[in-house]
Amino acid sequence: MQDFQRKPSLTAHLWLLYFIAVVIVGFIWYFQWILGLVMTVILAVSVYYSIQSERKLQNERQRYIETLSHRVKRVGEEALLEMPIGIILFNDEYMIEWANPYMNRFAEEDTLVGMSLNVLSDDLVSRIKEADDEVWLELQGYQFQVSIRKDERLLYLSDRTVQSEIETRYENEKTVIAIIYLDNYEEITQNMDDTLKSQLNSKVTSVLNSWSTDYGIYLKRTSQDRFIAVLTKETLNQLEKAKFDILDEVRELNAEQNIPITLSIGIGIGDNLLPDLGEMAQSSLDLALGRGGDQVAIKDGVGKVRFYGGRTNPMEKRTRVRARVISHALKELVRESDNVIIMGHKSPDMDSFGAAIGILNIAKANDVEGYIVFDPEDVNTGVYRFVDEMKKDEELWKHFIEPDESEALVTSRSLVVVVDTHKPSMVANEKLLNKTEYKVVIDHHRRAEDFIENPTLVYMEPYASSTAELVTELLEYQPQTLKLRMLEATALLSGIIVDTKSFTLRTGSRTFDAASYLRSKGADTVVVQRFMKEDLDTYVKRSKLIERAQIYRDSLAIAKGKPGEVYGSVLIAQAADTLLTMSGINASFVISERDDGRIGISARSLGDVNVQVIMEKMNGGGHLTNAATQIEDTTMDDAEALLKDLLDEYFTGGETE
Repeated sequence: MQDFQRKPSLTAHLWLLYFIAVVIVGFIWYFQWILGLVMTVILAVSVYYSIQSERKLQNERQRYIETLSHRVKRVGEEALLEMPIGIILFNDEYMIEWANPYMNRFAEEDTLVGMSLNVLSDDLVSRIKEADDEVWLELQGYQFQVSIRKDERLLYLSDRTVQSEIETRYENEKTVIAIIYLDNYEEITQNMDDTLKSQLNSKVTSVLNSWSTDYGIYLKRTSQDRFIAVLTKETLNQLEKAKFDILDEVRELNAEQNIPITLSIGIGIGDNLLPDLGEMAQSSLDLALGRGGDQVAIKDGVGKVRFYGGRTNPMEKRTRVRARVISHALKELVRESDNVIIMGHKSPDMDSFGAAIGILNIAKANDVEGYIVFDPEDVNTGVYRFVDEMKKDEELWKHFIEPDESEALVTSRSLVVVVDTHKPSMVANEKLLNKTEYKVVIDHHRRAEDFIENPTLVYMEPYASSTAELVTELLEYQPQTLKLRMLEATALLSGIIVDTKSFTLRTGSRTFDAASYLRSKGADTVVVQRFMKEDLDTYVKRSKLIERAQIYRDSLAIAKGKPGEVYGSVLIAQAADTLLTMSGINASFVISERDDGRIGISARSLGDVNVQVIMEKMNGGGHLTNAATQIEDTTMDDAEALLKDLLDEYFTGGETE
């Protein structure tokens, strides 16, 4: 077409040459008329043939343009009607005005014309109204990418089924690394003879090999108590749907011999490199073990963690050797620090308070100044009475400082010791965690996803009754110069008594050993009972709350406070404890409004129901038998409905997080 457009300019040049030729012929006529006559004839013939050639060229050009226009129009019509791309025109009421034959294939009748766009997708109209430029929809098994031209009221639908299948296959075939660990293998095999140990190994290996074969998993045993598994994301999805029933298979493996061996699995998944996936799997396993074992922890590339299992009460498997090692390490950290700053969680209970006093004594035993971060405006009744008694002892009370004061005392070489919690958001003063490199965490709760960053030393034992019990064991291995006062020993014993409900829950042989040690140091149980006394109004208020309890799923008690009536966290916890003492009740949940506008839930169980994982799904946490949460922007009725849904899921489909 560009060549044709240049032709007129070439003809103009030719006529210019003819003009010049005429002038020259004129001069020839003037000097030699015979030669001029010949040249005139030649020029005339040349002009004649030029005119004929120009006409012929114009005719050919016209025919070419007409043919090309026809072909372009025909191709456009065929493309519009035959090409494998859907085209739809719609009106202002989002009714289909025209659709090409490709889209009419998906009509239940002969055509889509006259139908609403909702026949393609329920949310297509709303997405167009939201001014989206592109949406995806599924139509009769096909995946379409829809380009929206709202101003023209036009839709282009491109078939992306193959692309979607490739993307799905890519996602499904992503590599997943898992580390499988037999939680208590060493403990249960240390007194076995070779025959029993061989039988146990054979059973465990057989079950795991059968499980890996069923799901297409590569499994390799790397040590007596550890396996490594390589699988795909698709296989992981299948395992999650099955709620990792391998945990139950292994747990029930030796029920007849009363050998309760359990399994923990740490899994790493994401777009990371294989070494990173391995580290994520190990980190997940550490998290699962820190929560008590017998569960699966799955960590993805963005750090989000999901949990499965954890429904059994963890076995007590910590040893005095570990307590001695931790105590020695803590002693060295204390001696190398400028000072020791101790803090528990907000609204401290007796366990947090007693454990803090125990750590303060460790600091004093090693001749290092120690301080307890304490907010006098954030205490409950039992702790408040204890604080009043301690204020009478000036030597002891001078070590208590408020959160604002603690920031002035902390240095880069201070040792910050966190007791009875491991969540940064729950400590008495979170700012202190960023002001020093040396941090110690001592806790008896099962480890949650939210954890203090880069701790120097961690002593977490979910098998212990309380943090006070753990700290008491550490005290036993400190220098002999340590002299516990009666009030200090009583504070530690109070923490144990309160958390065990007077030695009825989560109580092991080590719990009684710790209590015996504290009694030998002068702890007074009568003083504990005096400080734990409550007034009559509180008792009546709690009784009215208990009166509103209802039984759910035969063995669960759920009590809900009156709308508009505020209850403290201690009172609803006490109500949950009381409900648990009722005949036939395996778990209790108390829901009430709080003075901060949130809805509080306190949960307790005898161990058959893991209330921690239920509360974690409601952004709370705690222990297997003792947990709680606070929910924002909701009502008690909605909180109760959510709780019941989670309980139904727990009992019917297993629990996950």
